[in-house]
Amino acid sequence: QVQLVESGGGLVQAGGSLSVSCAASGLTFSGYAMGWFRQAPGKEREFVAAISLSGGRIYYADSVKGRFTISRDNAKNTVYLQMNSLKPEDTAVYYCAARTGNIYNDSVARRQTRYDYWGQGTQVAVSS
Repeated sequence: QVQLVESGGGLVQAGGSLSVSCAASGLTFSGYAMGWFRQAPGKEREFVAAISLSGGRIYYADSVKGRFTISRDNAKNTVYLQMNSLKPEDTAVYYCAARTGNIYNDSVARRQTRYDYWGQGTQVAVSS
């Protein structure tokens, strides 16, 4: 069956960096667009970033643009999220998600219902 397993979360001070990864199995990874979402305590889950099949199209939430970088390695069935200049408001559980097929616009990238598979999440905590 399809599994998405996030790793790399942890505790970091404000201004620091952290990288999280999501390893996929049970699917043809190169045929899935990938996204990162997050859910802070007491808040709804929100879009963070998404990447197309080949990595040629990338989308970011305004709140992370210029600080976070999404990338993928289709040979390793893995998607990454490099987070720099972290802020306390970035504290959340970070989830990766896989969407069958490609992403062609920002609207689709952001919509959680357009993703077919989800990981269990990894906690990221940023202290002030």
